[in-house]
Order: sequence, then C-alpha cells, then structure tokens
Amino acid sequence: MTLKSLLAILLCAASASAAAQELTGTLAKIKRTGTITLGVRDGSVPFSYLDDKQQYIGYSVDLCMKIVTAAQKQLGLTSVKVTMNPVTPANRIPLMANGTIDLECGSATNNAERQKQVAFAPTMFVVANKLLVKKASGIKSLADMKGKALVVTAGTTTQKQLTILNNEMNLGMTILVGKDHPESFLMLETGRAAAQANDDILLAAQLAAAKNPAEYEITKEALSVEPYGIMLRREDPAFKQLVDATLTRFYQSEDFKKTYDKWFMSPIPPKGINLNFPMPPQLQAVLAKPTDSPDPAAYAAIPPAQQAAARKKK
Repeated sequence: MTLKSLLAILLCAASASAAAQELTGTLAKIKRTGTITLGVRDGSVPFSYLDDKQQYIGYSVDLCMKIVTAAQKQLGLTSVKVTMNPVTPANRIPLMANGTIDLECGSATNNAERQKQVAFAPTMFVVANKLLVKKASGIKSLADMKGKALVVTAGTTTQKQLTILNNEMNLGMTILVGKDHPESFLMLETGRAAAQANDDILLAAQLAAAKNPAEYEITKEALSVEPYGIMLRREDPAFKQLVDATLTRFYQSEDFKKTYDKWFMSPIPPKGINLNFPMPPQLQAVLAKPTDSPDPAAYAAIPPAQQAAARKKK
C-alpha cells in the first residue's frame, strides 16, 4: 500500500468519524452557543415560580437542570449558561416551536393535540382536574355551578375542557379567563367567580398560600386526569433520547423521592407553605414504567371512568 493510499484511507476514516459525531438540533445549538434557554413560569407553584429573590425555582426547574447537566456532560462542555425565559400557557408552545426556548419547565399537560406541535419528556406528574371553591358557597360538583361564574387560566387545557362541558351539560356558566394562575385565584378570592377550575396540585398550592385557607376547599369530583411533561421540540431525536434517558434514570433512582418530598411534602419558599401532597398512585405507576404517552389509558392506576373523561376532553 502506498503512502498516498494510506493517507486517503485515514482521511476517509476521519471524515466518517466526524460525520458520525455531527450534532443536530438542540444539542448542536447548545454546543454552538454554550447556552440553553428554559421556558419558566412566574406562578405555577410548586413546579415553576419566582421566589422572594426573583429567582425561578420549582420541581420542574429541578428536573430541567438534570437535563442541562446531562447535555453538558455529553457535549464535553466545561459549563453551559442557563437562560430563564418567562412563558405563559398561551405562548409557551409558539416559543418552543420558533426556537426561543429549548425546554419548557412548567406544568404543561401532555395530550395528543399538543404532540402535533411539540414533543414531551417522560411524564413527571399526573393530576386530576377539579374545582376550588369557598366552603360557604355549598358547591360540591360541576353540576352545582349552573348559572354561576367560573374562572380558568388562559391557554390551559382546562379552559377548553370547561367550555365543552359548559355546553354539553347546559350549565349556562359565565367562563372568565385569568392571564395566569394567580390572577385566576384572585377572581375567586374577590368574588368575581364562584369557582376556579384547574389541576388539583395547582389548586392545592393556591389553597395552601391563601390568606385564609380554611375558607376554601377542593371538590372531590375529578373532571379528568392528565399527565404533565416537560416540553421540547419535535423531530429532534438526539436531544429527545438524552432527555428521556436522563429523566428515566432519575425517576428510578433513590434521589427522586428526595426531590418529590422537597416540593410536595415539605415547606417551600418563599412563604414556607407545605402542600402535604403524597405521591398519587397514578404517578407511582408511571415512574415504574416511564412513558411520554398522552393517552390516560397508559396510566394503569387511573380508573376507566376518568380515562374516558380525559379522552372526551380531547
């Protein structure tokens, strides 16, 4: 073999190796810029919110930081700059689609409609949609809301669901829309709405932080059951693989329970409230077998009646 032939072979091998290692999508962006942008929420306690130092904290933020660390390690970077970009339920999907944010670290419901626009990490939480009311109102179920005012948060799946149920059940409710969860609660607190509809864990957080928690209660009726997931861009298989592998390992590690207890079973900043929200059986089931499915049937601990309600909502 001539020296020229040997050099040609080595050059081809080097080119093949470089091609195999060529980065695409979000990983290429992080490698190129040294930065990752997280979409975060101002008031989605305890998932993603501002503390008294105006720093973004929460359960979802902690999970996203696990992904950031994994990406930094895989890319061989000494550091990655993390930019926190505030999002709302109304703009989070467009900001993901147009590349403004790389991960959405909030409390987004994973459903089939949204999966046409974005991808989801393995489910991180499972919630039931319920009503928060003042005890003195006597409201125990959605049927008791006939002719009354209900508040939902803009851009949420709850907004769509309650609009459908309002028509189907002929309730004649006036549906008010808050720009975020704190504003929705304010409408209930000030009497503009007789009830607030939202996911049970978000309502539990608002109840715990209320000026007079004893005045409120969460109804027992579950209107639907929904999986929460961190959002990322569609058609980005390399980044999706890293996200899925990172969270699956974490969910099944001993450290996960510490993180869960930190946000759901312990006093949290800035006011030291304790949600005292034990891990639901639906979440225990999905942690044992992680999935990014939007179908409630994928969550074995969910009763069939609630699965049907969630499908109808879509």
